Amino acid sequence: MEYLAITIITFISGVIGTGLGGLIGAVLKRDSNKVVSLLLSFAAGIMLAVVCFDLMSEPIEMMKEGALPEYTPFIVIAAVIIGYGIVYLLNFFIDKATNHEVKHIDDNHPATADDLDELIHSNHLQSHKNSNSKLFIAGLVMITAIALHNLPEGMVIGATYANTADLTANLFSGSGFIIAIVIGLHNIPEGMAVSVPLISGGMSKIKATALTALSGLPTVVGALLGYALGGINDIMLVLSLGFASGAMLYVVLGELLPEAVLMWKSKLPALAMFIGLLTGFLLVMF
Repeated sequence: MEYLAITIITFISGVIGTGLGGLIGAVLKRDSNKVVSLLLSFAAGIMLAVVCFDLMSEPIEMMKEGALPEYTPFIVIAAVIIGYGIVYLLNFFIDKATNHEVKHIDDNHPATADDLDELIHSNHLQSHKNSNSKLFIAGLVMITAIALHNLPEGMVIGATYANTADLTANLFSGSGFIIAIVIGLHNIPEGMAVSVPLISGGMSKIKATALTALSGLPTVVGALLGYALGGINDIMLVLSLGFASGAMLYVVLGELLPEAVLMWKSKLPALAMFIGLLTGFLLVMF
C-alpha cells in the first residue's frame, strides 16, 4: 500500500507537473521570464527550508534520543557531499550534451523559450528546414536530460517519505508532501523548456506534450528506490536523507537560484526566495 501511495504522489509531481509545463509551452509557445523567475525562487526557498529544518536535522534528533551513534553528524555531512557531487556530475554531463545541440544566443545567458522562437527566424541559420531540425533534436536531447535529472529528485521524495511515520495517514502532510509539491512546481518550467523546441521543430502539440510528460516518469522510479533504501534500517535512512539533502542543495544553489537571477535581474527573486524560506519553515513546523 505504501509503494502504491508513493507511486501516485510522485506520478502527480513528476509526470503531471512536467506535462503541465509542456501543455503551457504548447499553448503559449513562450514563457514569462518574470513569473517563472519568481516561481523558481519561491520553490528554492521552500526546498532550502525543508533541507535545513527537517532533512538534515532529523538524524541529529534521532542521535540525541540515542537511536544513532555520536558520529552521526559526520555521516550526514558525507552523505550530503555525495548527493551534491553525484547530481553535480550528472548535470555537468547533461549540460555538456545539451549545449552541444542548443547554441546560446548570448554566452552569458542560457537560451530561453523566447530565444528558441527567435532562432527559427534567425539569419544565422542557413534555412528554415535546418532550423526546425536543430530545434527538434535539441528538444529530444532536453527530454533525455530532464528524464535523467528527475531520477534523483524522485529519490528525494522517497527518502523523505521513508522518514514519515504511518505513511498512508500522512501521505498528504509533512515534509514528503511538501517536497512533492515543490518539485512538481519546479517541473513546470522544465516542461515548458522541453515542449517549445519540439513544437517549433515540427512536432504536433499533442505529441510534444505527451513526450514531455513521459520525461517525468523517472521521478516515480527514483521515489520508489529512495523509499526502499530509507526503510532498510536507521543508518540507511540517515544516508538516504543526507543524499536527498545534497541533491536538493544542488538543485537550489546550482540551478534554481542562478536560473531565476538570469531570467530576471531584480531584487524580487531574492524576496520570493525569502518568502519561500519562511513558508517552508511554517510548513515543516506545523
